[in-house]
Amino acid sequence: MSLFNVPTALLPTDPSPEWLSKGDNAWQLTAGTMVGLQSVPGLVILYGSIVKKKWAVNSCFMALFAFAAVLVCWVGWGYQMSFGSEKLLPFVGRPGLASLRASYLVEKAFAGKFPNATMIFFQFVFAAITLILIAGALLGRMNFCAWMVFVPIWLTCSYTVGAYSMWCPDGWLAKMGIIDYSGGYVIHLSSGVAGFTAAYWVGPRESKDRERFPPNNILLMLLGAGLLWMGWTGFNGGDPYMASRDASLAVLNTHVCAAMSLLTWLMLDIMFFEKPSVIGATQGMITGLVCITPAAGVVQGWAAMIMGILSGSIPWYTMMVVHKQVSLLKEIDDTMAVFHTHAVAGSLGGVLTGFFAEPRLNRIFFDITDGWQHYIGLAYGLKTGNVRAGLRQMGIQLLGMLFVVVWNIVITSLICVAIRVVIPLRMSEEELQFGDEEVHGESAYALWGDGEKLETSKLYSGHGFDEFSVKEGSNFR
Repeated sequence: MSLFNVPTALLPTDPSPEWLSKGDNAWQLTAGTMVGLQSVPGLVILYGSIVKKKWAVNSCFMALFAFAAVLVCWVGWGYQMSFGSEKLLPFVGRPGLASLRASYLVEKAFAGKFPNATMIFFQFVFAAITLILIAGALLGRMNFCAWMVFVPIWLTCSYTVGAYSMWCPDGWLAKMGIIDYSGGYVIHLSSGVAGFTAAYWVGPRESKDRERFPPNNILLMLLGAGLLWMGWTGFNGGDPYMASRDASLAVLNTHVCAAMSLLTWLMLDIMFFEKPSVIGATQGMITGLVCITPAAGVVQGWAAMIMGILSGSIPWYTMMVVHKQVSLLKEIDDTMAVFHTHAVAGSLGGVLTGFFAEPRLNRIFFDITDGWQHYIGLAYGLKTGNVRAGLRQMGIQLLGMLFVVVWNIVITSLICVAIRVVIPLRMSEEELQFGDEEVHGESAYALWGDGEKLETSKLYSGHGFDEFSVKEGSNFR
């Protein structure tokens, strides 16, 4: 074979045009699938197991529904509003049906060397997990029908705005030079603030649930947490839009920060509560993953370790100390402490990104040769004497944080107020008392004859209702 002959598998063809990188496309689809697995089954399992037994089915189902609903909305109009080429307003794109046309789906995406279909799928799983994280603040009392309405409206009015502003090349914050590598602001800060705001409008759980809300299965909780942790390989590793050295750095930094944060949280639990809590360790893992997300591929390894220490201690302090002293935090019932694990940790990560961002790594990530000096963390600005550039980057990070917080408080409040005019945001008192069996007619842990409180349950069984023997005192009576 001549040195100039190209292997047949690498020759451009109609299914594999010259602009397509098979390796990058394969990695992007894999990364997207890993992020999808964080939600289904990851967060489905985690939510269903970390709550009280009577809320297991409802908690799982809120996550599962959000995943499905977001996909339909995303291909219908959400993607075009978040990443479309036509601008509706300075902070959001024009909705359209291009994502449903095959001719558009097989064209080259706005970034990377793969088709639009791959990009749409990859960005969808990020949008879906954002809504599922919001659900974490509302478990145990939100009317499921109200949740079904909330999901598509919030995706349309809030998520698309943050994604377009920071991730779309035409977004106003993207043009200013904000660094949000994989969604510290777009996903975690927005979900934390929106979840906390929605929890205010929905109201708290029953007092007995707030006082005692033990996990129904800690082992399953760890399974869900493990899927969440390992899935973050795709979460942060997929955002360079190529199988690059920056992707490798992002993956390693992600796991280093998560591990350091987990260990820090664990040590604080032992020091102050004299118990090594596995639930606390899981919270520390999550705050570490959230904190590194905006910085994963643009900071050095030592910075990732420092971020892990801070993400394992500052959210721990806000959750264990500040939460008990601030009346607003005590009054609002945030079931999964999403405010601390996502809003606080996401804000912390965004600010630390503005401090630790390394200019050379930013050049690799943003794939630019001119103007990359604008992406310089304050630490490197101080080191090189370019303090003004470092302060500018820090200012942009703070501006982005402020924008996300204000937008989500206002929009989430408006959505909740509008929904409650038509549908109660909160479950009925009977539903709050009995949980899954009253809401869904199903039970998470059903033994023979249990979990079929409603006669309609026979519709979902392989047997007719009459085939079961009705014992005295059973749920059939």
